[in-house]
Amino acid sequence: MDAQAAKFIGAGLAVIALFGVGIGLGNIFSTLIASIARNPAVESNLRSVGILGFALTEAVALFALLIAFLILFS
Repeated sequence: MDAQAAKFIGAGLAVIALFGVGIGLGNIFSTLIASIARNPAVESNLRSVGILGFALTEAVALFALLIAFLILFS
């Protein structure tokens, strides 16, 4: 196996984390919608926590993508 093929395999393995991020984002927003539907009075508090959860989960996706690019282009 040459080095280029190993880079492609490594980058593909690094991107596997994006599946978990997609599941996590779906879980965050589905729970946010269900919680707001149950108690609309706390929408402003829940929305800020949901956005924070989105940002932290999306950061994991950016880190995984960064690692994949580092593997490919270094």
